[in-house]
This record gives sequence, structure tokens and C-alpha cells, in this order.
Amino acid sequence: MGAKAREVERYKLWYSGSIKGRNGVGILVVEELVDFVVKIRRKSDRIIAIKVGMRSEIINMFSVYTPQIGLPDDMKKQFWEDLDLVIQYVARTEKLFIGGDLNGHIIVEAGGYDMIHGGFDYRERNNGGVSVLDFAVAYKLLVVNFFFKKKEDHLVTFKSGALKTQIDYFLTRADNRRLCKDCEVIPNEYLGTQHRLLVLDVELNYSKWKKRSVGKPRVKW
Repeated sequence: MGAKAREVERYKLWYSGSIKGRNGVGILVVEELVDFVVKIRRKSDRIIAIKVGMRSEIINMFSVYTPQIGLPDDMKKQFWEDLDLVIQYVARTEKLFIGGDLNGHIIVEAGGYDMIHGGFDYRERNNGGVSVLDFAVAYKLLVVNFFFKKKEDHLVTFKSGALKTQIDYFLTRADNRRLCKDCEVIPNEYLGTQHRLLVLDVELNYSKWKKRSVGKPRVKW
């Protein structure tokens, strides 16, 4: 797979993956916004980030893939250290969105994480979920999934036979919460794996980017 970019119909795909193809992350950008991409940062085959901006509006988008249960603890530690290092390059004045497979169960009850947890979740908390919450606390991030009340079918992000769970999340800064209009799973969208499509609907002031544009279109990621 490697670390490259390519055109995919009306989008451009930036990705980073191992040669063996075991891991990999990527970000698709619609062609109208490609010229606004100012920086790509590939930290590993589990972390990629892009910076999109024009004038005073700067948005950082991360695609991540946390090591799953069963892998060595030092590999998991390295992932969080790498993500910590990359986020330190994001200015506090810039918008930040992190999305991906975080391989953790967080639980319905906030349980000491009230400031970052909206109360809507699925299943019990495990060590992976604690790592996600601790990281969110460190950077004052919200777990966006939990701020929208949904039916179970729109919460479950991974389904294999009788196994149903929620391990894919979006994180953002607290002051970006008002931009997030919806976050839910599209249950019938086929991805070719047991993962189901999780969509975050973000409303941006596009008129700040282009003088000829007006209004606030919604961008689904």
C-alpha cells in the first residue's frame, strides 16, 4: 500500500499503510476542496492527518486506527504517543476532528468523564475505552457520538454474527461542538467488512473560504 495519493472519481485520496497491507488509514477529500489542502502528515500506518484552510479558517482532520485487543501493550502505548506527538502541532485556534477505529468500549454512563461524554453509548467500558477517554480529557476533546440520541442500529459500528459493538468514534474540541449537527451509523451501507459506515455531519461557514460562496453548507465526513 505505502504512502501515496490518488484520484478516486470526484475525490482525492491520501493514505498511509504498511507494505504488507495489514494496517492502513486514509482520508478522501472532495475535488472542490482539494486546492485548500495545505499539509499532509503521515505519522504511521495507523495515523494520517490533513490540514485544510483558507484565510482564518483552518481545519485539521485525522484518520486513525488503534491497535486492537490482543496486540502487545507496547504497540498500543506507541500509538497513543504518536497521536499525542502529531496533535501537538495543531494550534489551539485551529479546528480539530479525529475519526476512526479506536478499538474501545466506553459505556453509557459518563462515570467521571461528564465533560466529554454526552450520555448516549452502547455496551460496557473496557481498557481500550479508558485510553480513549483519558486521551480526550488530556486534550479537552468531546466524543461526538455520545451527544446524539440514536436507536441501537445507528450506534453499533461493528457487527459480526451475533456480536455487536461500538468501537468507531469521532472526537472534536469542545468549542467545535456547535458545528456538529449529527453523528450516526448508516446501517445499510456496505463497506466490505464487519465495520459499518459512521457519518459525522459538520456545518462550516464556507463563505469564509470563497467570496463568491454564501450560506453554510453541510459537509459529511
